[in-house]
Amino acid sequence: MTTIALIEGDGVGPEVVSAARTCLEALDVDLEFVEAPMGNTAIEEHGTPLPDETVETVRDAGVALKGPVTTPVGSGFRSVNVALRNRLDLYANVRPCRYLPGVSSRINDPEQIDTVVVRENLEDVYAGIEFEQGTDDADAMHRFLRSRDIETRGDSAYSLKPISRTGSERIVRHAFEYAERHGRKKVTAVDKANIMKYTDGLFMDVAENVAEEYDIPYEHLLVDNVAQQLVLEPERFDVIVTQNLYGDILSDLTAGLVGGVGLIPSANVGDETAVFASVHGTAPDIAGENKADPSALMRSAAMLLDHIGEDAEAARLRNALFTVIREGEHVTADLGGSASTEQMTGAVIDQL
Repeated sequence: MTTIALIEGDGVGPEVVSAARTCLEALDVDLEFVEAPMGNTAIEEHGTPLPDETVETVRDAGVALKGPVTTPVGSGFRSVNVALRNRLDLYANVRPCRYLPGVSSRINDPEQIDTVVVRENLEDVYAGIEFEQGTDDADAMHRFLRSRDIETRGDSAYSLKPISRTGSERIVRHAFEYAERHGRKKVTAVDKANIMKYTDGLFMDVAENVAEEYDIPYEHLLVDNVAQQLVLEPERFDVIVTQNLYGDILSDLTAGLVGGVGLIPSANVGDETAVFASVHGTAPDIAGENKADPSALMRSAAMLLDHIGEDAEAARLRNALFTVIREGEHVTADLGGSASTEQMTGAVIDQL
């Protein structure tokens, strides 16, 4: 039996998590679920949006299925989601993006896009090392830079971009291992090494060295070029591996090509733990109204099944969901239908 930590989250989180759980329970997999509160729902009982008990529950289970979570104002967290990744060392964010027949999108050909963005999850400017303008720390940074003959405006704020050899190597290796395991044909490393020669240059050097260990075709491209090429000819990309900020932007770009983040699954993976989550937000305007599209979290649940070695059941779940979307009769409003969350879930169950 596999234990799954279940993080319902906030807003529409409980609804889409319930939908994904219902589908998992309809499959031929031996699972048990343990609740792990996080976000606004955790504050009432634990006084914090990320209780230590939740972190330990996810760590003990090894896998979690997570709905969207709000970072409450004044909670002491920049982002509860980022805090969970840091606590569990979930260094790889994996977002598959493919065209789905039946979805109104910029792409209308199944051969045109089937891309996976593998994003380093813990470093880069998202590490949150910032110095607010007008503070002693910002003034000290200004003086330090001036002592190195680097001129900045005295009223600047500063943000640091740590890129390590260790972090770069393990994310690039994760991308190649993913490509091997899933029969992918190419890995593209993305950065801005022509301008950021020490940080992005380090990432580029590491990627080229790691690529030599694998038989998978490899290329290196600059991020601005990749943004353009994803719009002009997205079919040229397979697995994209990149740093935190670029990955955040490019994965949303690829999502926009195929209908938006409301359809996109994701995994946050470390060496010991993995958390599978939808990319979309909490949508408080429709929370509790049984209107939320459960597709993204169902697809994330399928990724979870792949992760625990249940490939056949993962394929069953994807095929059932994709059939419902393609037929278009029992889908939610964002997909052009009028079905409720529960009705769409029921249609997926019928297909299973």
